[in-house]
Amino acid sequence: MTVAEVREKCKSLVARVPRDASVLAVLVLASLFSFGLGFLAGLDARRGEGGIVIEESPAVLGGAVEPAARQGGEVVASKNGTKYYFTECVGAGRIAEANKVRFVSASAAMQAGYTLAANCAPR
Repeated sequence: MTVAEVREKCKSLVARVPRDASVLAVLVLASLFSFGLGFLAGLDARRGEGGIVIEESPAVLGGAVEPAARQGGEVVASKNGTKYYFTECVGAGRIAEANKVRFVSASAAMQAGYTLAANCAPR
C-alpha cells in the first residue's frame, strides 16, 4: 500500500464522519489530555527534592505533631529559651551563635524540654 492510497483511505473515512462528531472527538481528547497534565502536575507538587514523595501524614512525638519528612532534620534552639526551630526557619537565624543549641532531630529537642516555635510550623 502506497502513501497515496493511505491518504485516500483516510480522506474517505473522514468524509463519512459527521462534522459534529469530529468536533466532539477533538474536545473529548483535549479534555482528557488536559486532565492528564493536571494530574501529573499535582504529582510533581507532592514530590520533594530527589524525586522522593513527601508524606503528609503526621507522626506523633511526645505530644507534638510534625510531618515524618522533617523528623530527621537538624533543629536549633536558644539556651535561654524554650522553643526550637528548623534550620530553614527565620527564627533560627535570629539566635546568636553563642546561644545556639543544636539537636540532630526534633525528637531530640523535645526530649530536652523544648517545644516547636509557633512561627516555624511544619509545612
